Amino acid sequence: MKLYSYGTAPNPRKVKIFLAEKGIAYDLVQVDMMKGEHKTPQFLQKNPSGKLPVLELDDGRYLSESIAICRYLEQIHPQRNLFGTDAYEMGFIEMRNRQMETELWSQIGVSWVNGPIVAKMGIYKTIPEAKAVSDVNVNKYYERLDKEFANSEYVAGSRFTVADITLICGVDFARTLVGLKPDAGLTNLWRWHALVTARDSVDALD
Repeated sequence: MKLYSYGTAPNPRKVKIFLAEKGIAYDLVQVDMMKGEHKTPQFLQKNPSGKLPVLELDDGRYLSESIAICRYLEQIHPQRNLFGTDAYEMGFIEMRNRQMETELWSQIGVSWVNGPIVAKMGIYKTIPEAKAVSDVNVNKYYERLDKEFANSEYVAGSRFTVADITLICGVDFARTLVGLKPDAGLTNLWRWHALVTARDSVDALD
């Protein structure tokens, strides 16, 4: 298998962590997004959406979207289990993962596309007012997570799952590139962050 990725971009990072957790061997292919390599005709044949990551299977087929790729990998390599072992746990993990995506990642995304790095790229017309609102929403969600981690070791209970992968990639992207670092006083959130970052599958980002 080949994984098309770009640096420490958060969505490809999800899949790389997932692959490491599963112990799956693969070839990493870097696609330079700054040079627009993800929008070339050749790459668009792999993923018409022109986004990363993309997983190329040994038979030449392609999968995109990080969670879709992870679900495929879970099916072909069931252990270690990261999506749930029974009906309730699968539903609960899915619920928590979706909360991380729709309630936190979405707001981080608004702050990113309306922030200074994207503004310098000249890709979008940034809206500072939108960023001001999403910045507040991200910090409020950090506070919510801190309260939740007072009673839960991981995002979806007592063990590491795909929901933790989604959150660590979101938080690290936000704090390193979007200027949205959780407050130092959110000790439960930072306890979780240290716990997850200590895993062999998770590269610490400074």
